[in-house]
Amino acid sequence: MVKYTIRRFFEMILTLFLIATATFFLLEAVPGDPLTERANKLPVETRAQLYERYGLDRPMMERYVTQMVNMAQGDFGESFVYAGQTVEGLLHDRLPVSARLGIQQMLLGVTVGLGLGILAATKRGRLPDYLVVGLSVLLISIPHFVLGLLLQKVFAGELRIFPSIGWPSGSQLWFGGWQYTVLPTLTGCFTYVATYSRLLKSSMLDVVNQDYVLTAESKGLSRAQVVRRHILRNSFIPVMTQLPMSVAMCITGSFFIESIFAIPGIGQYFVTSVNNQDLSIVLGLTVFLSLIYIVVLFITDILYALVDPRISMPGSESR
Repeated sequence: MVKYTIRRFFEMILTLFLIATATFFLLEAVPGDPLTERANKLPVETRAQLYERYGLDRPMMERYVTQMVNMAQGDFGESFVYAGQTVEGLLHDRLPVSARLGIQQMLLGVTVGLGLGILAATKRGRLPDYLVVGLSVLLISIPHFVLGLLLQKVFAGELRIFPSIGWPSGSQLWFGGWQYTVLPTLTGCFTYVATYSRLLKSSMLDVVNQDYVLTAESKGLSRAQVVRRHILRNSFIPVMTQLPMSVAMCITGSFFIESIFAIPGIGQYFVTSVNNQDLSIVLGLTVFLSLIYIVVLFITDILYALVDPRISMPGSESR
């Protein structure tokens, strides 16, 4: 396990470096630069000073090496478009917004999804099973922006039950302004509902015919006791390994949802930065979001080995 952990750690570092490198050169391949619109309105001398300030007057490879060294030291640079804005300040101001939205989506979606998964598995081949399967296929097929616009049109535009845009701030950032969070939360939670309902149903159906389940039934345990004590407990192994990825998704935010509902989170700013070719911000946020997913994948691998003793890590003794 120790050798595997060390090897995976160095693989994480290498993967993050490759992502940063690929992102840098892809951004450089885009025609133009973030200063073009501003620089064209300035005198030649001022324009040269502006490019020198942001280092865009230097060769690409020199800028690449400088950027990599600075990022290794935790400095992602300053925004080209908004003076004084940095990745660190952006995460401080906007990450809590994206985190609250994602946590609400995950908690609601996972809870409902697990409930529907249990219902579908225990009612296999009956109407509830078909309804859950059909609902899962429908929810997983509708893009977020379509569902968000539909909810916005009906509940904010026609019925006027909830506000169409906005997000709580200040003292209400975490536990207030619930009316603003309902539609964005519903828009994003349905993916979790579809994923976890199908995942738990499949896992329960794999477990239901195992010998220990048949033994428990032969001892006279009620169906509810068998499901609760034996089927559910062993069916949650795939769910536990999927949960870390859901946590990563809830932290990194929902790009389209934040744009639709004008939520001032990381996702909305990332889309704006891409449109403005704000190179340092796009690169910094990409590396940060990638780091979260890479760490989560690492944790998932370790967690899978811990919760399922049948899994043997490379380099460990066979069991």
